[in-house]
Amino acid sequence: MQLLITCQDANTARWASGPFKVGLDVWPLITMRPLVLGPHNVPVVASADEVARDVPLAVFSAVTHAKDPRIADTLKMLAAGLKAVDEETAAVFTEFTELGLGKVPAADIWRQMMPLPLSYFRSETSMRLRAEGRAEGRAEDVLRILDRRGVDVPDALRERVAGCTDLAQLDAWFDRAIFVDTAEALFVE
Repeated sequence: MQLLITCQDANTARWASGPFKVGLDVWPLITMRPLVLGPHNVPVVASADEVARDVPLAVFSAVTHAKDPRIADTLKMLAAGLKAVDEETAAVFTEFTELGLGKVPAADIWRQMMPLPLSYFRSETSMRLRAEGRAEGRAEDVLRILDRRGVDVPDALRERVAGCTDLAQLDAWFDRAIFVDTAEALFVE
């Protein structure tokens, strides 16, 4: 197993290289020597062509040189180079760069340069969470319309709407909420 550390300061990077011993001084159980990337051992990637040839290196370059006075130029090259890769790969490296930059001023430059599309989160879990969020929002819309129209909604019916996860059903209720005179009429087909 290998531990990778990125640093934006050469002195910190040298210190983080270890070795670190775990256990008693006279009988260490583990001696760890992390792989440390910092401005002292990662080159500045200075052209879009270099970025296109090695996107991960370009990202590590931007992250480790985040405090360099020329970081804006490095980030521009990275942004230009990411246009040469597929959209999903670009989105992953865009987010990785933002996370790696942390809270230094370069992170603000990056965020202004590269709005992060969230469409690449395509796992079943993320799709389910988005669907649940849409359903929850639509249920709130249905209840808000009824409330604004002065239609009394008993707690049991309010819970039925709030607990529904079927977007098609919620859309139908939304359309009916505009016209019904009672909350019960919302559920009549």
